[in-house]
Amino acid sequence: MTIFPLPAFQDNYIWIVQDKDSSDIWAVDPGDAEVVLDFCTQHSATLTGILITHHHKDHTGGVAVLKHHTNCPVYGPSHLKELVTHPVIDGDKITVFSNDFQVIATPGHTLDHLCYFSEGDQPVLFSGDTLFKGGCGRIMEGTPEQMLNAMQKIANLPDHTYIYATHEYTLANYRFALSLEPENKPLIQSNLTSHTQRTNNEPTLPTTLHLEKKTNPFLRTHIESLKNHAAQQLNEIPANDYVAAFSQVRRAKDSFS
Repeated sequence: MTIFPLPAFQDNYIWIVQDKDSSDIWAVDPGDAEVVLDFCTQHSATLTGILITHHHKDHTGGVAVLKHHTNCPVYGPSHLKELVTHPVIDGDKITVFSNDFQVIATPGHTLDHLCYFSEGDQPVLFSGDTLFKGGCGRIMEGTPEQMLNAMQKIANLPDHTYIYATHEYTLANYRFALSLEPENKPLIQSNLTSHTQRTNNEPTLPTTLHLEKKTNPFLRTHIESLKNHAAQQLNEIPANDYVAAFSQVRRAKDSFS
């Protein structure tokens, strides 16, 4: 399978999965139907399935129109009854062309958030708004404990997993990450590379789990110096347990400018 982004809105990516043997495609989090329909028209492609990670409009806004045009199956959180034809929960399997994707429940950003993981020679994770390059989603409905749990689930995947997040937030994420780890060499190098990519109007995604473990503060909240810098930014005493430390780093990001 081939995976590539269709830019939408200001900074969204609708990920397209294309079959290697046909013009059939799947769309992940199609917030804008027109972007997908235009692609299908221009490339004589046929939309044959949709994956939804969570209920936010910029991830689901195009689903109803795409269903109407194509009558394709839609997989996603079970409470989205008007949109989802195949509700899924943690541990379920979805076959996309010849690839099996496992559903991973990752509440935190929202309570219904799901990620989709395919293992193989090249593992793939559609992470929605849970894990970004250099960052993680805001905790809008869940708790810091839930979001930390989600980070740990992702951290347990193979290091060579390609991670396809839904927003181009990398440069802003790296500004914060560098404020916590200004001497992190892999972070400094990835920041330079990402700036070049954006200058050339190229996506900074996908990223790899290997890189995220070296550079993403939300996978590194166990590191003393990083925790201490986050606490300093908040004018707080450094937390002494994992959940509270994660919460401090997330709150420091929320107030970072």
